[in-house]
Amino acid sequence: MNSPMASLTPIDTHFAYPVSVELTPRPKNWLFTSAQSRRAARNSMSVHYRFSKRAFDLFFSSLLLLLLAPFGLVLALLVRLTSPGSVFYREERIGRFGTPFRIFKFRSMYVHEADSICNIQTGSHEHMLQMRTFLKHIGNPRVTPVGRFLRKWSLDELPQLINVFRGEMSLVGPRPIVEAESAIYGAHMQYYTLMLPGMTGLWQVSGRSDVNFARRVHLDSLYCIHWSLRKDFELLWKTIPAVTRKTGAY
Repeated sequence: MNSPMASLTPIDTHFAYPVSVELTPRPKNWLFTSAQSRRAARNSMSVHYRFSKRAFDLFFSSLLLLLLAPFGLVLALLVRLTSPGSVFYREERIGRFGTPFRIFKFRSMYVHEADSICNIQTGSHEHMLQMRTFLKHIGNPRVTPVGRFLRKWSLDELPQLINVFRGEMSLVGPRPIVEAESAIYGAHMQYYTLMLPGMTGLWQVSGRSDVNFARRVHLDSLYCIHWSLRKDFELLWKTIPAVTRKTGAY
């Protein structure tokens, strides 16, 4: 079986949003250039990223937590009363600089099925990737009826505002990934540890689970290389129609 990284296309350093750009074929053994890595590192270490972005995240996450608290309470009750188990599902993810943290989500799966996600640690990297993809498949019987509604509208991710408020995540950033997936990314893993993982990001507004693995890695890496606070605002704005279209939300 071919490696999931085999079809990864190279970064275009002149790439700019919007995200509808079509990628042209490139050599399959291509790796990111050091110039691109340095650019992403400069972005992540800049005063603008460390302080302006944090202020941005802190202000909006606290505001949204206050405004959405009544709605969140209703969702929590629906989760708790319609299937046995806790309200929240927590899974360890890799944060900035590789620091692990536990992500908050409304539980959308039956308890024994949700727990099985964390146990996909054996076998080949390709097998693990396929299994985690399968768990998000349309019509997945592991998902509760309420969970299907939450996923359809991305409401299961609202508790991640807690992670943003605590400084473990950002409103916008690359996809938060689990430790078991890290070996799949190879040299590209550096981009996922440079910046805080985000509730939304370039891959999310491009189709979420409908985007294949190589394309997702490409988009997340582009975000790190071309980061700016203005583009964070743009991606937040693009998230609204992406959620209402429910594209790739399973």
